[in-house]
Amino acid sequence: MKKIAFLFLCLLPMLLFGNDLATINSEKFGILTLIPPIVAIALAFITKDVIFSLFIGVFSGTFMICIANHSFFASFLKGFVELSNRIVKSMADPWNAGIILQVLAIGGVVALVTRMGGTKAVAKWLSKKAKSHKSAQISTWFMGLFVFFDDYANALIVGPVMRPVTDKFKVSREKLAFIIDATAAPISGIAIISTWIGYELSVIKSSYEIIGMTDVNAFAIFLETIPYRFYNILMIIFVFATAIMSREFGPMYKAEIRARTTGVTISKNEIKMDDIEDKSLLPKEGVKLLVSNALIPILALMISSIMGFYINGYNALEGEILENVKNAPFSLLALRETFGNADASVVLFQAALFATIIAIFMGAYRKIFSISEAINVWLKGWKTMIITIVILLLAWSLSSVIKDLGTSKYLVKMLSNNISYWVLPTVIFIFGSFISFSTGTSYGTMGILMPLTIPLAFAIGNNSGFDTQMLHSYVIMNIGAVLTGAIFGDHCSPISDTTILSSMGSGCNHMDHVSTQMPYALLIGFISVIFGYIPVAFGFNVWLSLTVAIVSIFVILRVIGKKVE
Repeated sequence: MKKIAFLFLCLLPMLLFGNDLATINSEKFGILTLIPPIVAIALAFITKDVIFSLFIGVFSGTFMICIANHSFFASFLKGFVELSNRIVKSMADPWNAGIILQVLAIGGVVALVTRMGGTKAVAKWLSKKAKSHKSAQISTWFMGLFVFFDDYANALIVGPVMRPVTDKFKVSREKLAFIIDATAAPISGIAIISTWIGYELSVIKSSYEIIGMTDVNAFAIFLETIPYRFYNILMIIFVFATAIMSREFGPMYKAEIRARTTGVTISKNEIKMDDIEDKSLLPKEGVKLLVSNALIPILALMISSIMGFYINGYNALEGEILENVKNAPFSLLALRETFGNADASVVLFQAALFATIIAIFMGAYRKIFSISEAINVWLKGWKTMIITIVILLLAWSLSSVIKDLGTSKYLVKMLSNNISYWVLPTVIFIFGSFISFSTGTSYGTMGILMPLTIPLAFAIGNNSGFDTQMLHSYVIMNIGAVLTGAIFGDHCSPISDTTILSSMGSGCNHMDHVSTQMPYALLIGFISVIFGYIPVAFGFNVWLSLTVAIVSIFVILRVIGKKVE
């Protein structure tokens, strides 16, 4: 029986992946498939220039693909041509195009809000509510949780609005970027209504079908995984703990001391680039600062996004599911199915356009600017996001190169042999973290690992003699490890789009954000393993493990954290 199980584990990757290009390349290049992500990540830390690092990372990958069939010189030229083609294809992809337009349009909305004095008015209002650096951070944390439905929208909305408030109370841009990043993907990944849930449900359901379970309720399984999403939950609590205790450690402590003692919130590594608050976007003299100038356009963006998710997803439904939604249009089932089937990139772009119209109408009605002036301000907002678009295009191109090289499949193959039942959730979590860190994508990691994890968990659980209930819980915790590990690695990665957007939204140097956030992410990842996945794999109650992990956060901060005065 053990030999059969072992053979099954060894053959599983081939059964899942077949002999496609990625599989062929992973076998051909082996460990060399790690070169592109390693080059990109290493150069990012060494040069502090993420665009250059991504460019070289992508080129190293296209060169490797070409060198297999061409000479060195020909591969050099063809690699450059292939790099250009991949950038164009990344832009041409409908989803990516929607994300680009969404980022640009939201940049335009923020510019309009800033020009109307809305951002300044919100900052003044929050500064009255926020009496210290503690309350400024907690206010940012609450706002991050409020924009729970999409991680991109979170990064692009919270940063520009809260930046003046955190600057006033001498909170470093590094800490602001961390708060934004830590309340983006971690909350969107576990929210039962978000742009993530459709994809998460689809990979869970399709992976269960591999082992013949075609009638599984993916949403019910998703809900069961929530307490096992240790990193998501603990990171959200950790942000609150650092704010309320005023304790930091590592590079973040140095950044906070710099901001608090000198008032310099931006590090010396700050690279000068177009800012959303340049002089041409600041409100004119005499403009009455009204909170409604920011609140109404942003609420329009959020409300139209939620309505758009429902309508767009509803139009994509068919068959029995559509009938069920028609019968109960506002039930949890209806919200789950509509949000899960919505095209988030299209919906958020449409919502940003609607918010733009609202903002232009308000500004013109209140005689802040004319229609033509408003359009010019909106376009200037687009220009401030150009560097973000360049980085996103290169990050997407790197992801496509990594996929074709079979980097992830090579890594997965190394884990498909003998694994003890108690170590599998931890290995899956760490492995998912490494893949998402290397590729900069949570979605890709989920899609890669989930089809392997569910069959592996069933095989190892059966081989370990688990009864039906134990086996079910064991599979659930491994699914949670995939979904959470993907976010942990993505959270650390300098080539992740959400990491990039958090840096841009907060006005923080990108590599400063990465270097200050990483020790915190690693700590929470460590706690997730030691107090989370290892105990629950041995049968400890998940809620007890989660409670112990939360308590450990406050204890560790008290011991190793330094008070920021």
